[in-house]
Order: sequence, then C-alpha cells, then structure tokens
Amino acid sequence: MKKSIYLFATLALLFIGFTSCDSDDDAVVIVEPDPVDQTIVLEGDLETQTLSKDGNYLIRGQVFVRDGETLTIEPGTILKGEKSTKGTLIIDRGGKLIADGTLQEPIVMTSELGPGQRDRGDWGGIVVLGRAKTNQIDPEIEGITPAVVFGGDDDDDDSGIMRYLRVEFAGIELTPNNETNSITMGGVGNGTVLEYAMVSYGGDDGFEWFGGSNDGKYLIAHGMWDDDFDVDFGYSGRNQYGLAVRYASLADQSGSNGFECDNGPDDNVTALLTTGVFSNFTVLGPRLTSGQSISGNFQHAMDLRRRVAVTIANSVFVGFPRGLRMRQNSVYENYTAGTGVLFNNIMSAPTQTFQTGGDHTEQDVEDYWAANQNEVSTDTDFETYYSGLGLRDEMFFGNVPNNQFPSNPNYAVTTGELTSGADFSISQLDSFFDTVDYIGAFGATDWTDGWAEFDPIGAEY
Repeated sequence: MKKSIYLFATLALLFIGFTSCDSDDDAVVIVEPDPVDQTIVLEGDLETQTLSKDGNYLIRGQVFVRDGETLTIEPGTILKGEKSTKGTLIIDRGGKLIADGTLQEPIVMTSELGPGQRDRGDWGGIVVLGRAKTNQIDPEIEGITPAVVFGGDDDDDDSGIMRYLRVEFAGIELTPNNETNSITMGGVGNGTVLEYAMVSYGGDDGFEWFGGSNDGKYLIAHGMWDDDFDVDFGYSGRNQYGLAVRYASLADQSGSNGFECDNGPDDNVTALLTTGVFSNFTVLGPRLTSGQSISGNFQHAMDLRRRVAVTIANSVFVGFPRGLRMRQNSVYENYTAGTGVLFNNIMSAPTQTFQTGGDHTEQDVEDYWAANQNEVSTDTDFETYYSGLGLRDEMFFGNVPNNQFPSNPNYAVTTGELTSGADFSISQLDSFFDTVDYIGAFGATDWTDGWAEFDPIGAEY
C-alpha cells in the first residue's frame, strides 16, 4: 500500500511539474522531482510560485526571478544550493522574493552537502537587484553571466521581504574581483524588507550593498571569508543592530575587514556618495587573547576608501589587529566636513590603531576619532578589557577549535560599559533608529535566540 501511495505522489508531482511549463523554452523552469528523494529542482527562469516547507528544493545553476514574477517561500522552508553548478538565486529588477520566515520557523538556504561536509562557497547565494539609485551608469552585478544590469531612479522600489532568513555556505569567487556574496544587493530600494537575516561561512562577503537605499535591522555575519559588511556605488540605506563574529583561520588573501566601505571603483567625484548609516553594531574579530594566532589576512575593523562617507555610530569593534583606516584624502575630507560621521563608537586595535593612505597623518585620523565621542583602547590584556565592556568568552569564535561550535551562544549584555552611553543626537540618526541606551547590538535581550544557528556545519536539515 505504501508503495502505491509513493508511486501516485511521484506521478502527481511530475504532472504538476510538466503542466506548469510555458511554451517559451528560454523562460521556463520545469519543476521536476527526483524519483528517489522527491527533490524539486529549481533552474532557469521561475514563474510566480510558492515553495512549501514540506518540499525539498535544490537551486541548480543561475536561477532567476524576472520582472513581474514573485517567488514566495513559506516559513520553515529549506532550500539547498547545488555545489557542482554553483547554484545561485537571482531576483532581477522588477522581480520579488517573499522570504518571510518567523522566529519559530526561519527560512534556511544552505549547502546541499550533509553535516560535517559543508564548507564556505558551496553555492552562490542570493542576489537581489532593484531600481533604486546608484552612482554608476548601468552597473552590472558581479558574478552573473550573462551580465545583468541593476539600479535606476526609484529609491522606493520594492524587491520583497527577507526576514528570519539564514543563508549558509554561500558566495563564491569566480575570478579575482568577480564574486557573489552570501547576500548581494544591487540598487535595492527601501520598499524592501531586510530583518533578522543571518549569513554564515560565506565564500566572500557577508552582506554587500551596491548602491540602493534599502534599510535593515538585526543582521548577523558569522564566519565570513572576506568582509562582514561591504558598501559601494552610492548606498544610502540605514541599518541598526548588527553582529559580526570571526574565526581565527578564516580570512581572504585580499584582506578581511569588519566594514569595507567604498564610493566606487575609483576615487572619482560622483553626484551621489555612499552615505549609508549604521548604528548599534557589534563586530567581534578573531582575536580573544594576546597570544592567540590568527590569519595574517585579517586587516581592519573599518576600512574606509575612495570618497566614501558612511556614518557608523554607537558600535563596538574588538578583536581585529588594526582599527580604522581612511585610505584616501577624499575620505578624511568627507569626515572632517561632516558628510559622514564616525560617532560614539568603541574600538580596540592594539597592533595598529589608525592608518591613512593620503597626505593626512595617522595623528589626524586619531584626532578626528577623539573629537567625535569615540573611544579607543590599545590594551593587550584583551580578556580583561572585553569583560569590562560586558563581552564574554562564549561570544567569540576565534578561540573555538574546529567543529566544536556552540549552537546558540548568549549575546545579551547586562553588565559593563556597553550597557549605557548610546547617543542619537546627530542628524544622520533619524526616526528609523530606535533610541536605546546601549552601545553595540545587544542590551539585556539576545535577539539571535530562537532563529539563528551558529553551528550550521553540524546542523541536521
């Protein structure tokens, strides 16, 4: 009897797959379950559809949601990226992704490999493109072939919802400076929802914004290979509550940073500057103790480059060997003019705290830092300093042996310097931002609890 039910279900799914086809072979995905494990393969161009949490889904190759189409993913759904084809989900301009999970049932996009076998860069991740402004002319998103253009003039553009979403082992370097990230956003508008999103073990950056205006809250970058948060091309959105956690051995030869911020590929004048605003971020670098060995590819807590003018406020940066770099004259000048502001932050960087690549000196950068309510520590007794802030050993992964990761560490901060002192008095911190007392991403509530997963290598899916 069970065999008959199985055969009937298989034939029914095959029938649904074939009858959902369009006559245009170039714009069709045939939803065709595998006869053994009932996997539904997503490939090519998808028509508007909903993926149920009861299905098994495989992203094969470059999968597109084109203009006018919507991909809805139910809470609790698990999608896996195919390694051999570098499976990548691309939301084209005018398309929508509705991935609206819940605290109890987050949506998970992960590697097709089993527990203990998954690794960074197993698949290509999510690429979301919109029609919001950028400072480039018809820019093409990295990592997609044939080329796809993004951006426009609609900062209110809506590409959908990414909420209670985990993206694991995604992001790949195809060629030098041509990569997909765990979540790549190009010209995404502020009609798009990005909340409670976690990226883990990415093969390149965690979150990367190429222009656009979309806002975000409650973002986690965990075990990235390159940068945790990367902005470029005139990004102007706002973000509050972010966590980055690094591992001692995972860093890219290009140089891995907590924040890497650019205005464009060159230090040229643009009408639209990268002015994104970030408040209440906790960036935990790879080094927990002074004697700990870390990859030589780790660089800066914040690397500000090429005329960028982002605002970073009420945040804490510890564990990176170097602190703040303002690489060009144009960067320093944007900050001294007040176009961007580094305000009321706490940073520990004992190896080299400040750097500059322009005519201005390291002392100039240090003076700017001190004049804007920022604190710096060069204390090499890391554990004592971190404890004084209210940070605990369990929050750091740089000292954890491979495959011995806590699944759900507690990030609540209830004692120490971080529990008070936040300041929202600068104009960049508008009504989007919650006015909280604490510096960094956490007060007495750990908002990662219940939906985040800090041991995706061993997770059973």
